[in-house]
This record gives sequence, C-alpha cells and structure tokens, in this order.
Amino acid sequence: MSTTSDAELTPTFQPSRPEHLIAYGFGAGLSPKAPGTMGTLVAIPIYLLLANLPGLVYLLAVAALIGVGIWACDKVAAELGQEDPPAIVWDEIVGFLVAMAAAPVVSLAWIIMGFLLFRLFDIYKPWPVSWAEKRFTGGVGIIVDDLIAGAMTWVVLTFMAMIVSASLGHGVATIAH
Repeated sequence: MSTTSDAELTPTFQPSRPEHLIAYGFGAGLSPKAPGTMGTLVAIPIYLLLANLPGLVYLLAVAALIGVGIWACDKVAAELGQEDPPAIVWDEIVGFLVAMAAAPVVSLAWIIMGFLLFRLFDIYKPWPVSWAEKRFTGGVGIIVDDLIAGAMTWVVLTFMAMIVSASLGHGVATIAH
C-alpha cells in the first residue's frame, strides 16, 4: 500500500512534456468520467490518419506508437506513483489501433463496431486480458492488456468481415491492412 497522498496522485497535465501528451492521450485521460472511453475516442482520428497506409506501414506505425507509449506510460506512471493510473489512456489508443487493423474498409460502421467491441474487452477483461493485466508491470504492463483486448477485437472483426463478405457473395474478405 502506498503512503502517497491523493493530492500527489492527481495528474498534472503538462502539454510541453511529450510523455504527458502521449500517456494522457493529448489530455483525454484527464476526463473526470470514463477516461478510457475518452482515450479510445482520441484513437479514432489517429486511426483515420493511418487507415489508408499499406498494411506493413500501418503495422510499423502502430508498433512505433506502442514503443513510444511504453516509454511514456512507464515514465508518467512512475511520476504518479501508481501502476496503471486511469488518466493514462495511450494503452486504449494503441489497443484500438490494433483492433482496427482487421477492418476491411474505413467506414463508420466498422469504427463503431471496433470501438464497442474493444471497450467491451477492455472493461470486462476476459481471459487472457485479465491474465496479462496481473502478469506485467510498468509501461509494458499498462499497454499489454489493451493490446490483447485489441487483438481479441481484431479476431472478432475479422470473422465479421468474413461473414459480411460471404453474405455478399464475395468469398473470403480481403482485409485492408
């Protein structure tokens, strides 16, 4: 149990510090209500910026965002003296980006479905999300459970894309990424 007071745990967003911009999801994590959901909403425009990149470039960009996020989340969590502060939402951002790699097209319907599924897996933390949350610490620990939630969403979206494609008579869906 920590002896740090609540005042010391209150995040102080300093936008001039890159680790704060990243870890707090450009400030979305400071929302008094549902910071994880706000962080996932921030992921949508980032996804839209990356969505039309070739598959390998998309994956490399997401990998780079994950790497930078591990650094930033680790640094800010240590600063706050907490393992996984609710204000840190970069994990939701990169988790959603992993999930959306399965979207066959960039459309509002796929974004909404990805958003809802990802939030469901992130909030309820079914195995292996719950396992990863307990197993890892630091920046990796903050991010890895959301990457797994994103991967689980990716699997569901992939199957959905296959069903939609088959029902339209197009055979197996071609995943855009």
